[in-house]
Amino acid sequence: MKKKLLAVALVCCMAFGLSACGAKTPTVEQIQKNGELVMLTNAAFAPFEYMDGENVVGVDVDICQAIADELGVELKIVNMDFDPIVDYVKAGKGDLGAAGLSINEERAKEVDFSVEYVTSSQWIIVKTGTDVGDYSLEGKVVGVQQGTTGASLASAEDTKAKEVKNYKDAIAAAEDLKLDRVDCVVIDALPAQKIVEQNNGELACFDPGFEPESYAIAVQKGNTTLLEAVNKVLNELMAEGKIEEFVVNHSTAVNAESGADGEGDVEGGENTNK
Repeated sequence: MKKKLLAVALVCCMAFGLSACGAKTPTVEQIQKNGELVMLTNAAFAPFEYMDGENVVGVDVDICQAIADELGVELKIVNMDFDPIVDYVKAGKGDLGAAGLSINEERAKEVDFSVEYVTSSQWIIVKTGTDVGDYSLEGKVVGVQQGTTGASLASAEDTKAKEVKNYKDAIAAAEDLKLDRVDCVVIDALPAQKIVEQNNGELACFDPGFEPESYAIAVQKGNTTLLEAVNKVLNELMAEGKIEEFVVNHSTAVNAESGADGEGDVEGGENTNK
């Protein structure tokens, strides 16, 4: 009977994979033993994470590289869809979730967050020439990146959006905006500006006044040793002004690649492409 019970337990563990039965905890000790720090991200969120040829680069990559250096290990970057990143961190399928992750109550139930290192807000992308003087999502078909706070905001009942279309990233949503398949796109401020800058005057963006939010790095619940190491590095980087430097450097790199001149007004709004 004991052998049968053991067999059933093993089957349960195999069936649930990295669920509670078999989930690993990527502590600092284990990460150093493995020799690598695994960063889960979605490289479609410039300047925080984006592709440079075949390489994932960006503000969050620079931060995670500094954390890896502190731990004395290599940085391994896993580029994946944004939506499941929190679930993967929760299950121990990666050490860090670093993808311009905004802190919110729902995510905080699943993972632990580092100290905040960037404050942002949701902006709206529209086609150039759109009157944004009294712009509202009411009655609009809104494009969003699936799983983001922008998606939650657009889907809220009080926005009264006609329809919310989910995309793997905001770049794809912006392409549908140019084809008039959506009326606007809701995404974080800096990525919104980068998308506009890369679209040769076809698109514009503006700040509609949504509540600000903060970015942080996600680790598995209860993983105090890793969280302490992450916070130590983040606090040092912020004290030295390094994160602001990372943002400027990568914003400049993205602009240079796209050939953007930083101009692009929207009717009824101010120039937000800086």
